[in-house]
Amino acid sequence: MIVLLDNGHGGLINSQYQTKGKRSPIWDDGSQLFEGEFNRAIVNGIIQELTKLNISYVNIAPEYWDVRLETRVKRANQYATKKCFYLSIHANAGGGKGSEIFTSPGDTKSDKIATIFGHSYKKEFPSKLLRTDFTDGDLDKERRFYVLTKTKMPAILTESFFMDNEEECKTLLMNKAGREKIINYHSEAILKVKAQLF
Repeated sequence: MIVLLDNGHGGLINSQYQTKGKRSPIWDDGSQLFEGEFNRAIVNGIIQELTKLNISYVNIAPEYWDVRLETRVKRANQYATKKCFYLSIHANAGGGKGSEIFTSPGDTKSDKIATIFGHSYKKEFPSKLLRTDFTDGDLDKERRFYVLTKTKMPAILTESFFMDNEEECKTLLMNKAGREKIINYHSEAILKVKAQLF
């Protein structure tokens, strides 16, 4: 099994954030989260864990500039003939709390992968909200995000907590221990996906 890892949005180049928007407010202490930096930190942590677990991976967008969605999908689809799934990493915004897991509409293998991720999330964060939609019988939310509908393999997108929620941003997204727990839940889920579905 190969995990296709996608750190959403751009990173920091010469201290300049590469993606318009996609950042937290500037908090009273002057700190601010750039989502692309967070996404890369989580993907890099997952890569370390997958290396220890001897699970194959591909970093779909290792560059620090904001790689176009079409390019990300084109790169991923080169692996469509292999046993693989696509994992897009994000932090949320828009006034809320908790985390979400998205798949494309319909009942597919992506739904089963999302369910495993949801259970791993609740194990790692038993007191934190997992924002779900059980109207179709499983916990994932369904959206027609480009990277979920244009990839030719199972694909999920995780939104870890809200960067415009000061408590979640500071205690989880900008915090070393919080990031480690986010990495752990993703890595544990990947291990279970390999064991149960591949």
